Amino acid sequence: MLVHLIKPLKKSTVSYVALPMVIESDHVVVRATWTRPAINLGYMHVEPGDILDEYFYRDHWFNAFAWFTHDGTLRGWYCNVTRPSIIRTHSLTSVDLELDLFVSANRQVLTRLDIDEFEARGYQQTDPRTYHAGYAALSELEARARIGSAPFDRTVLL
Repeated sequence: MLVHLIKPLKKSTVSYVALPMVIESDHVVVRATWTRPAINLGYMHVEPGDILDEYFYRDHWFNAFAWFTHDGTLRGWYCNVTRPSIIRTHSLTSVDLELDLFVSANRQVLTRLDIDEFEARGYQQTDPRTYHAGYAALSELEARARIGSAPFDRTVLL
């Protein structure tokens, strides 16, 4: 499946091929491999060969990536607040709203990321629906992580 992650603030689209793992009417889960260089994000270290099980939803304002090492150890979850994904037979498109959440593998540490970037978009004045949907999605992700509901209920590769 061809995945398109649109980053309007950066005026870029990241596209890659991912293996469909689960296809439901309201969401899909695809698997991708990190092929870019290693990065130390501070809250997580990323390596080439890492495996990502990526959850995209038609009816939620977020996606979530369960991030595993090449040997299957869970690093944590990286979540993007997005517009609902457009899911087609052979492709999906997700539009990033610049508001993110990192959840540690044990779900004890939840770190909100890029709030300043989201606020800089000016949605509060120009698009209040998106502004409120973004923060509601972030709160929903945090609530799901705290109780371990999907997608935070998985700690091993599919």
